[in-house]
Amino acid sequence: MKRATLQLDPRRQVAPVRPRLFGSFVEHLGRCVYTGIYEPGHPTADGDGFRTDVLALVRELGATTVRYPGGNFVSSYRWEDGIGPVEQRPARLDLAWHSLETNAVGVDEFMRWAGKAGIEPIMAVNLGTRGVEAALDLLEYTNHRGGSHYAELRRANGVDKPYGIRMWCLGNEMDGPWQVGRRSASEYGRLAGQTASAMRRFDPGLELVACGSSHSGMPTFGDWERDVLMEAYDQVDYISLHAYYHQAGDDLASFLASAEDMDRYIDSVVAIADAVGAVKRSRKKIMISFDEWNVWYQRAAASVPPSGEDWPVAPRLLEDRYNLADAVVVGGLLISLLRHSDRVTAACQAQLVNVIAPIMTEPGGPAWRQTIFHPFAQTARHAKGVVLDARPAGSTVDTARFGEVGAVDAVATWDEQARGGTVFLVNRDTSEEAEVTVEVTGETVEVVECATVSGPDPYVDNTLDAPDRVRPLPNDRVTRSDTGLTVTLPPVSWTILRWAAA
Repeated sequence: MKRATLQLDPRRQVAPVRPRLFGSFVEHLGRCVYTGIYEPGHPTADGDGFRTDVLALVRELGATTVRYPGGNFVSSYRWEDGIGPVEQRPARLDLAWHSLETNAVGVDEFMRWAGKAGIEPIMAVNLGTRGVEAALDLLEYTNHRGGSHYAELRRANGVDKPYGIRMWCLGNEMDGPWQVGRRSASEYGRLAGQTASAMRRFDPGLELVACGSSHSGMPTFGDWERDVLMEAYDQVDYISLHAYYHQAGDDLASFLASAEDMDRYIDSVVAIADAVGAVKRSRKKIMISFDEWNVWYQRAAASVPPSGEDWPVAPRLLEDRYNLADAVVVGGLLISLLRHSDRVTAACQAQLVNVIAPIMTEPGGPAWRQTIFHPFAQTARHAKGVVLDARPAGSTVDTARFGEVGAVDAVATWDEQARGGTVFLVNRDTSEEAEVTVEVTGETVEVVECATVSGPDPYVDNTLDAPDRVRPLPNDRVTRSDTGLTVTLPPVSWTILRWAAA
């Protein structure tokens, strides 16, 4: 059996739990929008065509923000195509995903859905084929109260009050050769700075996100962040990080330790941002928006877009089916995000429905929870108050990619008002249980809840016919002592342990 100890002191705090860490992502890609969140004629559809079964699951998931409308899609998107009478909207070729976009859903429909879901929107602007002018027009349409052309157009479209969108992404993955309108770092940084400066003339309080590298394996990673921030440091608040993980071959051990890569990625970009700040003699800190992250099997057949003369509407794309190991990895990535909440103040799991998503649907049929739904929902629900400065110490496991890593990874939060906390844990060992002792300085504690996602087969998944095969179950292997609590974790597992000060 592996063993680990976690020392918690409510006085040793990293940062407040950031509500925006529990964001998601809706892109016009595959079936995320059409037959995902929107399906007129579905038995559960409301008067606006939104699936209420999906809305219920989104609320249960606990997503706080949703980034929209892309993603690669945004880099050739004309937002004006998606407003006004639906029957008059043009259909356009989506060059990012080789599909046909009907524009039946646009900014007004998305904002209506966001209100029903109870989420904060994060809007992305097109800096691929467009630029400053189109971004300002969209900002005027969404956020100006009235009297100007685009504000009055919004009012004519039935929305009297402005939406008041606060957070905006300045393009998407502009370093990627797959991106429509790809730019060099200096070109993009200058455009992002110009766009941000112009948007701040309308509202100085906007929160603006510059594009970082598409992932840490890009050949220009590091140089890109430095050059972009040298151009736009004073105009933006965030730089974005994107990362996707998958199991390579039979290397389950390295896959379960994916959070090691996320930790290093965040630390590297923070260091680069702070170095630029030092060169500029600025007291400002650039924050991190980790606005795309998840498990994604990018080389699988499901991720290959159509080609040639085939331009389908809402094809089945990127519809990965997640297993228990994937859920444990997602739990580990959430631990990493929480651990860095002093600098990572926003994050979006990509995506929300059908497309590499925690929620799946069938057209005309049911919606159900994928395995990765559960660690996200539990963390969004129970991470309250402040993140504590604590890491487990104890047994290790060997991995091919990261070398020797802790068998147990964990993070803890403390809610002073409720006088209780939660420990989020993963056992990354592929075959052995782990016994974890949690000690809380200055407090006598008692167990409120312990629940674990685990099973004998790390590759079992949830399906339409068996939607609850992988789910949290009570873990009764918890004991209390004078110094704290001890919990036993199955191999390849995710656990939450909630406790209260006695």
